Order: sequence, then C-alpha cells, then structure tokens
Amino acid sequence: MIVQDIMNQLEELAPLAYAEDFDNVGLLVGNKNLEVSGILITLDTLETVVDEATEKNCNLIVSFHPIIFKGLKSLIGKDYVERTVLKAIKNDIAIYAIHTALDNSIRGVNDIICNTLGLENKKILIPQRGTIKKLTTYVPLGNANALRAQLFKAGAGNIGNYDNCSFNAQGKGTYRGNEMSNPTLGKRGELHEEEEIQISVTFNKHVESKLLRALFEHHPYEEVAFEVATLDNYDQNIGIGMVGELKETQETEAFLRFVKEKMNVSCIKHSEISKDKIKKVAVLGGSGSFAIAAAKRAGADMLITSDLKYHDFFSPEKKIIVVDIGHYESEQFTKTFLVDYLSQKNTSFAVVLSTTNTNPVKYL
Repeated sequence: MIVQDIMNQLEELAPLAYAEDFDNVGLLVGNKNLEVSGILITLDTLETVVDEATEKNCNLIVSFHPIIFKGLKSLIGKDYVERTVLKAIKNDIAIYAIHTALDNSIRGVNDIICNTLGLENKKILIPQRGTIKKLTTYVPLGNANALRAQLFKAGAGNIGNYDNCSFNAQGKGTYRGNEMSNPTLGKRGELHEEEEIQISVTFNKHVESKLLRALFEHHPYEEVAFEVATLDNYDQNIGIGMVGELKETQETEAFLRFVKEKMNVSCIKHSEISKDKIKKVAVLGGSGSFAIAAAKRAGADMLITSDLKYHDFFSPEKKIIVVDIGHYESEQFTKTFLVDYLSQKNTSFAVVLSTTNTNPVKYL
C-alpha cells in the first residue's frame, strides 16, 4: 500500500475538488509512491507530531489542518512551519491535509458534531455553488445505450437521491471528413448524415476527468463533439455547516450545559439567551461567524461554532443564540473519525490516533 492509495481512500470520503479556494489540501510533503508503514492522525502537524510519527513507525501523517498554508519562499527553519516541514522531509514522512474538503463533506466535521449532540433530520447549512456540471454529447443511435452505460459507470447521472439520470433527444447529425480523416461511419470526402442521440448527463465536478476519459474511450467517432457546462443547481450533500433538530425540545441553559459536556470544552461563550427553549440547531466546525445569517434563514434557534469576535455576539438580534465552543474543540473528534475510517480500509499496518495536544489556546 502506497501513499497514493491512502489519498484515494480519503478522497472517496472528501474529494479535494470541494475544498475552499483559500485552502491548501492534499499531499503537502512527501512522495505519493512511498510505501506506507503506518498512519498518524492529527488535527495539526507540528514538530512534536512528526517526532511522534517517527516513534510510532508512521511515515504518513494525515492532518486535518495544513501545515503549509501560505507559499514558502525558503526552507531554512526560521519558523515552526519550516522546521516541521524540514523534519518531515529528513525523516521521510509524508504529510496529507484534508481540512475544508472534509468540512464540505456530508460525512465530515459538521456531521460529527451533529452526531455527538444527537441531532436528527440533518442537512447542509450552506450548499456549495458550482459543484454540479452537465455533459452533452452526440452519438450514433446504435451506440447510445452502451455509451450512456459507460458514462453512468464513470459517475455521471447522479442527482441527490437519484442515479442513472439523463436526457436524450434524437436528431440528424452531419459531417464530412477531409483527406486526413478516418470516419467510423461514411466515407472520407463525402457529406454524411447519421441518426444520432443527443445525450445530456449531470455529474459532480470531482469526476470530470474520469467522465471525459470514459467518453473518449467508448465513443465510436474519431472526433468527439461534446460540451461541459456548470449548472446553478446545488448538491444537497456538498457544503459547509449543518442544521438539524433535537429529538425533544430542551431548555436553553440545560442544552448549553449538555453541549459543554458532550463537546468536552472548558468554557462556552454565547450571546444573550433570547430563547427559552432549543429545538433546531445549526453547527459549523472551525471559524463560523459568516454562517450566522444562514443559520437565521434556516430557522435555527442556535448556532454552535467558534472564533466569534466581540461584535458577532450582537448580530443575532434575539433571532438566534450564537455559541462559541473554541476552534480546536469544535474539530477535536475529527481525529477519531478518520482513524476509524482508515482502519476499516487498511489492516496491514497501524492507523494511529495522535496523542499530541496541538491546541494552541490555553485556559487558566
């Protein structure tokens, strides 16, 4: 098993195509062809984490946050980022970061929070734009079924809870090949008419290269006419934050104490308790002040997130209660989730939960 195999497994869970534009995800350090001896799972990759990986015979670190976030202009060890990268390279340890790719996954960070708090009827809070595309191509009538099947196999035709979705229209295509052509149907230099099917299929953008390979490999024509367009539709399974409901309505202060206990936090900051009872709850792991308006629109009684600034606690205007549980704390259970996920897929080496506490925030 090599690093690339583990990357493929992680990208089944959280395709990198859905990471935020500002982010830096994927393989950041190391060789994708490196044979894996063990995997260490951490929230952050620091020098101490690299030391831990070395001690535990793990030559791949899967980190939630990326150690390299901005461009590096040198590697001379002048700060903790450069020192960490240098130590990983010296010890032949690869580093892979998953961050907002997992944030935007239906099974990711926010689903973990929802499950920890027992929320039901979950859905994405802020669906990501531009995730659904459409492929249109034209194929001879007799080849349509076979080509369509190959496009579905490559990942096309999935919309929400439906698969094998397509639109098909029959018409007449014309073409004439020049002296360099080798037409599948008709003769070189002669105008040819052919009964064709226009096939249109939607697909998620992360399968585009795979889908185009299938198109070119299985389309009978020498020159394949096709077009790809980005749709305005949302994929209900891709996006940031989640909103769900408690099984039973709870008193607000009692629920805050429950959150503190279940999320294992030292303290909670919250806005004015403007609601006596809580039923619908929005969550967003990591920095989430930008989601306050979306949580209001979703009809949530409370938004649980982190990194709220002073004036963010004014913005609810008694329509919602905002709760800051801490950045590290909101993402802490991601490590265990990734250990379980990769352990189920790999039995020939250890998948290890890092015991290094990388939380930079300390409490007195």
